Amino acid sequence: MTDNYLDTRIDDDVAVLTLNRPAKLNVLDVATRVRLAQTIRHFGTGDLVRGIVLTGTGRAFSAGEDLRSVPSTYDEIREAVTTFHDITRAILETTIPVIAAVNGIAVGGASEITLCCDARIGTPAAEYFQPENHRGIIISNASSVLLGRLVGNHAMRIVLGSERIEADEALRIGLLDEIVAAESLVARAVDTVRRWNSDPRTTALHLGLLRPRADEIEAAFAREDDAARQAWESGVFSEGVAGFWTSKNAASSAPAQSNRDRSRS
Repeated sequence: MTDNYLDTRIDDDVAVLTLNRPAKLNVLDVATRVRLAQTIRHFGTGDLVRGIVLTGTGRAFSAGEDLRSVPSTYDEIREAVTTFHDITRAILETTIPVIAAVNGIAVGGASEITLCCDARIGTPAAEYFQPENHRGIIISNASSVLLGRLVGNHAMRIVLGSERIEADEALRIGLLDEIVAAESLVARAVDTVRRWNSDPRTTALHLGLLRPRADEIEAAFAREDDAARQAWESGVFSEGVAGFWTSKNAASSAPAQSNRDRSRS
């Protein structure tokens, strides 16, 4: 079943949710984020499936926020951040395992969505990139807690340095739990879910013990919301997004300009 840019299927009693907008690197608009949270909650009770796998189509897991639809008011900023937060909330409320099958680059809010999953399995093409600090945007999804929980002090350079973390390094520092061949990715994630959830009664209890507490997550949301407000009020958000598009447009026009210059010589 396809709903906007989210595909849903059941594979061996596991719900496989696939972000499906490959021409735009599976960017997450507000409608897709809302639908994703709803779908996770639908399956997350464990009444229909034994677990959930979240993956992407094409060469990207997801490029995160759609910066072509950039918020123009603080109310729109709040809505954007809230819909990202709610995906984390939906995942952590499930009573079944949720695994991110990271098929390619995961950027910004999309990379942060994987942090609350119970495992992250990637291909050799998997890559993490959190560029928010260099774009005037604030991290979300409770990643201010979840990232450090997974990778410790590496969180500082990942966020402040906006460094790209390729698959091998992601595995080494704990962003990924396993690397498998691309053709085996979803099957491996599905198999892992089924092995982990051999008895839903105890699995649900252990998930509750091993996942971060709801109060920790909500406190992180509140701090991130306040930081997002300050970024908006200072003007750094608007400046950062405008700078991103200026750089992107300059880069895309550079080859054309070079070709014109060569034609004159």
